[in-house]
Amino acid sequence: MIHIKSFWRQVMSKAHYEIALLPGDGIGPEVVDAAVRVLTAAADHADLKLAYTRYEAGAGLYQRTGESMSEADMEAVGQADAVLLGAMGLPTVRKADGTEIAPQIDLRERYGLFASLRPCELFPGVPSRVKADKVNMLVIRETTEGLFAGRHDKLEPSDEAVSDRLTITRATSEKLFELAFEQAKQRRATHGTPGHVTLLDKSNVLRSNAFLRKVFDEVAERHPDIGSARLYIDAGSMMFVTNPERYDVVVTENVFGDITSEIAAGVVGGLGVAPSGDVSLKHGIFQPSHGSAPDISGKNIANPVATILSAAMMLEWLAQQHDDKRCAQVAAAIRNATAKVLLAGPRTPDIGGDSNTESVTKAVVAALSA
Repeated sequence: MIHIKSFWRQVMSKAHYEIALLPGDGIGPEVVDAAVRVLTAAADHADLKLAYTRYEAGAGLYQRTGESMSEADMEAVGQADAVLLGAMGLPTVRKADGTEIAPQIDLRERYGLFASLRPCELFPGVPSRVKADKVNMLVIRETTEGLFAGRHDKLEPSDEAVSDRLTITRATSEKLFELAFEQAKQRRATHGTPGHVTLLDKSNVLRSNAFLRKVFDEVAERHPDIGSARLYIDAGSMMFVTNPERYDVVVTENVFGDITSEIAAGVVGGLGVAPSGDVSLKHGIFQPSHGSAPDISGKNIANPVATILSAAMMLEWLAQQHDDKRCAQVAAAIRNATAKVLLAGPRTPDIGGDSNTESVTKAVVAALSA
């Protein structure tokens, strides 16, 4: 006999998912194309229907039109079930204030993507300069405030001093920490991790961070089944390289998270194997942690693994959002196939191999059927 709740979940599950693609600049289009090939192959095995629509955004568009993303496309992207993004920005293309073109940040702000999820796992076969037996952590970076809060503040021209605003709010911090504890529970259930959350802050000096720690402690009390710890950012950063096994879920302020997530990626082999997802309670944009790497664009040597794993993250998120087991199964299949290729090869040069983007992509697709 089918349980009524399960029955209605099956009836109400989506027939297909609309995925917006933002290939972007540099190697972005190459790695997005690779990920879509893997997604399509994996979804076909599970009869999961994915529909893709491509949108243009980034530095290349800005050079031609003076805008990094059209208003119509930005609105349309928000209507998709999820977004897969390649990489945006080029070092040589900058706005009048000297900053790079970054429509991905505009999307974060528009859709309230308050948390960046950056899992870092040391896969067998991937070389690391750190001596560690098992590393499997998730760094959660707050993305809408902290030291990015004043990004649009009026700037008075000066050759003597410039300041940036750091703001922490209770509303965003509570959402961030609730998400961190929920991720710890999910990871414990699906990945066998300990179920533990560590806050990194500078509460001994910064009043904003003392407030951040206060809110964290309040949220931690609501989750007694999940362990928690608080570390100062300087000592905590050192432990990423001296004792990375201690971390399960790490949560921190915007800029601290930007830095520590890349340290964590370096520990597990580099940005080429580091996926990420920027999420709110409703929207999700998934992308590799690396940049556009224009120096290797078009050479067929970009590592597609981070984008492939970001696509798997996207499906895991869709599974949670829609209670759709098909998405979770396809995500697991992609992760397993990618792990097989990372162990046995082929691999791209950034992780010690001598192969290329195309060969790695074909190998992951083939591993899906193995």
